[in-house]
Amino acid sequence: MKIATFNINGIKARAQALPEWLDEAQPDVVLLQEIKSIDENFPREIFEERGYNVETHGQKSFNGVAILSKFPLEDVTRGLPGDDSDEQARWIEATVVNDKAIRVCGLYLPNGNPVPGPKYDYKLAWMARLKKRAQDLLNTEEPALMAGDYNVIPQPEDAARPEAWTEDALHRPETREAYQEILNLGFTEAFRARTRAPGHYSFWDYQAGAWQRNDGIRIDHFLLTPQCADLLSDCQIDSHIRDREKPSDHVPVWVELDA
Repeated sequence: MKIATFNINGIKARAQALPEWLDEAQPDVVLLQEIKSIDENFPREIFEERGYNVETHGQKSFNGVAILSKFPLEDVTRGLPGDDSDEQARWIEATVVNDKAIRVCGLYLPNGNPVPGPKYDYKLAWMARLKKRAQDLLNTEEPALMAGDYNVIPQPEDAARPEAWTEDALHRPETREAYQEILNLGFTEAFRARTRAPGHYSFWDYQAGAWQRNDGIRIDHFLLTPQCADLLSDCQIDSHIRDREKPSDHVPVWVELDA
């Protein structure tokens, strides 16, 4: 089973680029972030005609997450538990039903800038809620993953110029510590299970020729429970997508599971 995560930075803007990538890469499941669309306006037919079941958790003009799956989806839930007052559409999860059932959680973690301020406070509070949900997933002792745009640069080797990010919400010590606490619960970060080498990125800013200079950062991650990590056979970044017409500033990251 091939599962991908992709921050598309607007479904309308990526109406051509996203289907082209789907036809080429043929993922079985896709977790989308920043769809920037309410549920009623999401172009489901583009994906349903390709054999995908579609579940969305949308929000007008901002945020928004979705799941596309060629397998049946069960027990779909929307919104990260822990704060009933949180109206931002940043979390969706469901069970993908195949030979082995996989619980997939798609997330769009808050950016948190500027620092200090209420946006950074919200980011850290959201990560605390994420840690609680992560522990609950582990407690099921079943294959599960949390994937998406974490807006976290975990280590200096995950940025072309780490010195430029030291005071940014994506790389501040508090951010990296909160991320590491989740990993330390018992999760495997899929891409780093494959390689420890630097120079691998999933985001390049639109400004200042970042893509052309390979001035990127790696902020899109797969975190796998032990039962899911046992199924992992590969994890790759489709960085070549960034060079196409009207690209997102992110590129897809995918895992292959023996499921």
